[in-house]
Amino acid sequence: MLHFFETALQLHPEDNVAIARMEIAPNTVLQMPHGNALTICARVPAGHKFALRDIPSGATVLRYGQPIGVATRAIAPGDWVHTHNLAVGDIVTERMYRIVDVPPPEPARQTFLGYRRADGRVGTRNYVAVIASANCAANVAIHIARAFDRKRLADFPNVEGVIPIVHTAGCSDVLASLAHRYVQRTLANIARHPNIGAAIAVGLGCEENQIATCFDLTATPGLVIQEEGGFRKTVEAGIRTIEELLPRVNACVRTPQPLSALTIALQCGGSDSWSGVTANPLVGLTMDKIIAQGGTAVLAETPEIFGAEALLLNRVASAEVAHKLIARLEWWNEQARLLNFSVDNNPTPGNKAGGLTTILEKSLGAVAKGGHTPLMAVYEYAELITSRGLVFMDTPGNDPTSVTGQLAGGCNLIVFTTGRGSLYGSHIAPCLKIASHSDLYARMRDDIDFNAGKILEGTTMEAAADELLQQIIAVASGTRTRIEQHGVVGAEFVIWHPGPVV
Repeated sequence: MLHFFETALQLHPEDNVAIARMEIAPNTVLQMPHGNALTICARVPAGHKFALRDIPSGATVLRYGQPIGVATRAIAPGDWVHTHNLAVGDIVTERMYRIVDVPPPEPARQTFLGYRRADGRVGTRNYVAVIASANCAANVAIHIARAFDRKRLADFPNVEGVIPIVHTAGCSDVLASLAHRYVQRTLANIARHPNIGAAIAVGLGCEENQIATCFDLTATPGLVIQEEGGFRKTVEAGIRTIEELLPRVNACVRTPQPLSALTIALQCGGSDSWSGVTANPLVGLTMDKIIAQGGTAVLAETPEIFGAEALLLNRVASAEVAHKLIARLEWWNEQARLLNFSVDNNPTPGNKAGGLTTILEKSLGAVAKGGHTPLMAVYEYAELITSRGLVFMDTPGNDPTSVTGQLAGGCNLIVFTTGRGSLYGSHIAPCLKIASHSDLYARMRDDIDFNAGKILEGTTMEAAADELLQQIIAVASGTRTRIEQHGVVGAEFVIWHPGPVV
């Protein structure tokens, strides 16, 4: 007979399911805390759920003390609970909110070494960017950036690279459409990103997204391929322009900066059942510590807060913030109706293999990244973030698309949790990866920076948060993440494209 606490976790006293710490074989008998025995009816994979008591058909299934769906048939104690007997049911659309007091920031206690820009924002990296206005200028932008290898930058030790920013958008969009607006807003804000010391723009010349209407040409020089005389001449002109910019970018050096200068993009990708138990709550507690010193954390992925929005609406700084969040949720519901899809199309197959069953279950774990502080503001996709504290940006659930919006908002560092394994990396801001369990960390040690699985093995959440905070400070100060060490080429810069291509 196995002891329950060695084999499984009940996350809340009211939960009618528990999470298997390890794979449990059929007919395994568990010694329960109250003295009774529970026989496992079928194989339960690690991270998956099993019933603690009878759950009638149509009854609510609880995890974290919150509904994650309804039983689609009667579930007996010891039954494996997953997609074969659990569905999302109705998603509540009536939303209340509660305004809370905003505590004043604490005195600055910790610093990192960053690049302070003229507008007061601070970079964690110091790049020159070559930004394609449209996909038809991408090849030229890449060739300009490739000309500046480490040898060519040897005389500019404070310049950490020349990076191409290319994408698949910029032409064939409907003018004045949401997609066109997102392209222009994203690229214009990326050009002024705190990690970019200088930028140039490259366009073909006939695209919808004209350089002159997208960029501030007083700050971002522009090259038009059709006017320069073609591929080779534009590449040569781009190289000359960057050579003129390098001394100015190199003059900016790392200096001690308060944690209030950090704006951190929060992401989870390739999530599993442990993500909401270890990695995401760990990030949330760490963000609480950074926000307490005036920093900013940016939660996103609107389809992945459905069913957990009350955890944010119950701590808004104002009615305006609540109304903005509700409006974004209603927009997604309307899109689902118009396009005939369900927000429960998320979780993905990988999420389900890792033990997640419904969007409600996934959302409750995902929102934990936001910690416990008041929600200060809600932003549309790629809007410039000006508020401090915990804020929310409306983005899709797709990781590269979501992060691109957060980067355009000004995030200078990314904290990214994963339970299945993700290789996402950005060449604009460092991406610090956190594994939800130790098996993943051991298997993908070359790609992941921090192991939240230690929390399942006895490390306290508080001690792990202090350790993660120090690692965030080190990365912000220039320590390369695992993904950066591989060499990030920028393939995952993806602008949200809602609407038709003409």
